[in-house]
Amino acid sequence: MRASILIVLLTTACTFHSTDSTEVGVLTRKIGFFGKAGVQQETYPPGATYTFPAFITDWHVFNVALQNLSMVQSKTEGDRAERDDIEFKTHDGNDITVDVTVAWRVDTAKTPWILEHVGGSTGEVKENLVRPACRSIVRDVLNTMTSEEFYVSDKRFQKAEEARDKVSKVLGPEGVIVERVILGEHHFHPEYEKVIHDKKLAEQTAERMVSEGHASQQEALRNLETAKGQVNQKIATARGGLDQVKLHADADYYRSQRESEAILAERKAHAKGVEKTNQAMSGAGGKTLVKLRVAEALAGKQIIFLPGGAKSGGLQTMNLNDLLARYALTETKRVSAKVEDDSK
Repeated sequence: MRASILIVLLTTACTFHSTDSTEVGVLTRKIGFFGKAGVQQETYPPGATYTFPAFITDWHVFNVALQNLSMVQSKTEGDRAERDDIEFKTHDGNDITVDVTVAWRVDTAKTPWILEHVGGSTGEVKENLVRPACRSIVRDVLNTMTSEEFYVSDKRFQKAEEARDKVSKVLGPEGVIVERVILGEHHFHPEYEKVIHDKKLAEQTAERMVSEGHASQQEALRNLETAKGQVNQKIATARGGLDQVKLHADADYYRSQRESEAILAERKAHAKGVEKTNQAMSGAGGKTLVKLRVAEALAGKQIIFLPGGAKSGGLQTMNLNDLLARYALTETKRVSAKVEDDSK
């Protein structure tokens, strides 16, 4: 009878439990009247209200949205109001601190296991599991880097991915999904920071000088090419002028040659004519022509015969044919000499 009364009281005294849009619920039965006692393996979805008997059940919710574990040097930006960055030594023995942020979330399907083995809320999971595991594993991964490698962004990114993989392998079976490991600012010992700064400044100065030297070399090469172009242009101009002079000279030479050939041909033709004339004049016809010209010259002129110088006063006869022959010979020589002069 008493047992029946107890059951009635338990069924009538119920409590209401709700889950937010990013929360899931896990039920725990304290006694096994209505099922197996202990943490129930069922996960209650977000955004709902559930009714359970009072006194004999417990209710836990887990926020399954993306969470950030922020371990940084700043006392106002991290999870704790104190310096919380990770401190360790580099592979070459220098002290260094690094700001680290881990993006993670609770695996919805494993919230009952988390409630049994880790904690009853997302905050407890963060403090009891995620924080200690991340600090230890990230420190072990980063202390394999040298001091110089912390200034190389690609090296830091590679190590962050390596740390994420290792943390995921450890926390995954525990019901925690690690999305990213982000490495923030790093800080060396002040004296070493100064050494690194001076070294980087010297390297930048050397790189600048090399760059300036390279730029000067390129400028000199450009000037050389410009000078070559100007010289080649002048050479081309001079060659063009020379070609024009040659063309004019060749034209003058050709014209002079043609003129000389024309004069020579004319002189040869004239000489040939003179030769033919001389040949014609040297025969009987030439003498007859000369006599004819003499006769024409004496035509109409008076011929006086004078006595000779002898005391006897006798008349002296003149051979007119002989006179004309002599005159014709003289005239022939004069004409021939004139023709020869003209042919020179």
